Amino acid sequence: MIPSKLGTLCFFFLFIHLSHSATERCNRNDKKVLLQIKKSLNNPYHLASWDPKTDCCDWYVVECDPTTNRIVQFNLFSGNISGQIPATIGDLPFLETLVFRKLTNLTGTIPQSITKLTNLKILRLSYTNLSGAIPSFLSQLENLTFLDLSFNNLTGEIPPSLSLLKNLDALHLDRNKLTGKIPDSIGKFAGKTPDLYFSHNQLTGTVPRSLGDLNFTVLDFSRNKLEGDVSFLFGKNKTVQIVDLSRNMLEFDVTKVEFPASLSSLDLNHNRIMGSLPNELTQLNMQYLNVSYNRLCGKIPIGGDLQSFDTYSYFHNKCLCGSPLPSCN
Repeated sequence: MIPSKLGTLCFFFLFIHLSHSATERCNRNDKKVLLQIKKSLNNPYHLASWDPKTDCCDWYVVECDPTTNRIVQFNLFSGNISGQIPATIGDLPFLETLVFRKLTNLTGTIPQSITKLTNLKILRLSYTNLSGAIPSFLSQLENLTFLDLSFNNLTGEIPPSLSLLKNLDALHLDRNKLTGKIPDSIGKFAGKTPDLYFSHNQLTGTVPRSLGDLNFTVLDFSRNKLEGDVSFLFGKNKTVQIVDLSRNMLEFDVTKVEFPASLSSLDLNHNRIMGSLPNELTQLNMQYLNVSYNRLCGKIPIGGDLQSFDTYSYFHNKCLCGSPLPSCN
């Protein structure tokens, strides 16, 4: 009787084990890589759900594809994480979304192993303490639609090769310590024209004229050290909606600039812009306008949304006058 009971118990536990193995969705290789990543990050509490005895498709931070059961999303956000981005992140071959965000103790550089993630569409490494240069090898991620490297300590110049990302919808390089000129290639994107966010850096020189050949929706180059004429960014046939060029050293005559009908937000404050505001601005549906701290003269055109903005949008110019500023003499 005793051998028979032992045999029954062994069969029962074997059945339970096989049943668990059969129902676990997680790919064995993906699970192994994730546990290596956890170890590299010193087993943080944020990854406490990553228990090797459980299905990794049920773990926090990651998500499995419902058909292939491979890890397709990795979103590590706002946790007490220290260390560097593990090179093993490149061993999740089906990954489409990779996010390390709001992790102020995440240091080091962007690992080259990321280039193995050929299915990657969204790469967001922001609000961390990543340093070093923006690597040119990021241009190998041909399927990227969104690249966000903002709010870091990245230095050096913008790699010209980023223009090879033909599927890119948005490029965020703002809030870093980037220097040098904006490369001419940024105005020669191979496919789509992405929204460009380069603000709060130390970029110098003139804005490349090649940018005038493209139709942007959003362009934010504010708080840099850019100079010269940027009137070529505008035009009747453009489709740009939001432009922020504030707090630079730009110098051009705005009088004859043709602003597109699509423009809804324009910030040119703290530059060296001359001339008078064109009457065509009254025909636009403006939600935001700031031309303060420039060298503008003449009467503010009457009409449209121009009088809906307060004096702070216009003050500290050479001789600009008229509502909402004091009347012209």
